[in-house]
Amino acid sequence: MQFGIFSVGDVTTDPVTRHTPDDTERVRNMLTIARHADEAGLDVFATGEHHNPPFVPSSPTTMLGYLAGVTKHITLSTATTLITTNDPVRLAEEYAMLQVISDGRMDLMLGRGNTGPVYPWFGKDIRQGINLAVENYALLRRLWTEDVVDWSGKFRTPLQGFTSTPRPLDGVPPFVWHASIRSPEIAEQAAYYGDGFLHNAIFWPMEHTAAMVNYYRQRFEHYGHGRADQAIVGLGGQVFVRHDSQKAWDEFLPYFNEAPVYGHGPSMEEFTRDTPLTVGSPQQVIDRYGAFWEQVGHYQRQLFLVDHAGLPLKTVLEQIDLLAGEIVPALRHEAELRRPADVPSDPPSHAAMVAAARAAGQVHEQLVAAGDHWTGKTAEDDIEAADEVTA
Repeated sequence: MQFGIFSVGDVTTDPVTRHTPDDTERVRNMLTIARHADEAGLDVFATGEHHNPPFVPSSPTTMLGYLAGVTKHITLSTATTLITTNDPVRLAEEYAMLQVISDGRMDLMLGRGNTGPVYPWFGKDIRQGINLAVENYALLRRLWTEDVVDWSGKFRTPLQGFTSTPRPLDGVPPFVWHASIRSPEIAEQAAYYGDGFLHNAIFWPMEHTAAMVNYYRQRFEHYGHGRADQAIVGLGGQVFVRHDSQKAWDEFLPYFNEAPVYGHGPSMEEFTRDTPLTVGSPQQVIDRYGAFWEQVGHYQRQLFLVDHAGLPLKTVLEQIDLLAGEIVPALRHEAELRRPADVPSDPPSHAAMVAAARAAGQVHEQLVAAGDHWTGKTAEDDIEAADEVTA
């Protein structure tokens, strides 16, 4: 099982010291955090994509491309890339370039974001969010799997004889996750293509997360990609850890109370009760997150948010050390004890996808379209049907 961290890249005043980093300091701190996570032995670093203050990561591929050159082992990902407002042609080019630069040590997480005004900023209509996600991803896949693409759709100009460059590394596109916290249509899309589904449950109760994940699992099996329990699932969460649980609580409380993402709302007692936020000792985190398998089944990736709310860089690095040194080894051991032998332990690696493609005779040829798993309907038809599902 993979464990890692993700960052939303917020610029927030430290409520204790009153220090507010500027954008340059925050970006450089994110780079330090990613390098430290690699050195500590975590599996994944993921950055969000935002185009408005108080967030700084507006160019994920620039950041991850740099990190590909200064890290050794960690998988570099997004959390998330905006499939709705980015041009799929640029996504195909930029992430294939990142795949080549990182030698396949990356994947791509797609989502619609949580900032409504981003749609008009990039000339899109928020009322078409689901339809944009469906059409743009269908084109993105074709650009990666077909050498020459003729295409027309609703939301961008047609393509005639277009070839996206560079071509995917070894002829195999990056692994893709679809992230959503509230839209069953996106869980449907992930299942449709046999891709991964990540539910970033940092503001939601586990009952809601379980409903979304279980819906994705059922649809994954429906489309013939494997059993429901073999679907590729990831979760997001957040922790603040000290060896003394009361010290953890006392230290994090002012950051919680002032954080723009959840301050001035529910109390920390309510938030830690109703969401995956866990503030306490390493053992408390192990116990809390170790119980999630009972609700969502065995899953392949757990990401933690640890660098938000104005927390000092030194504190964030200490959190990474506690995760990597004490929490992750225990959770990984427990995950392997529980995992059935025929359920994937991790998301597909680049090497594994290349081997599978070669076995199927697909490398350096047009890859078999995911539509082969469908039963006569278009992607739009099946994903629109998910509107009827309530999570």
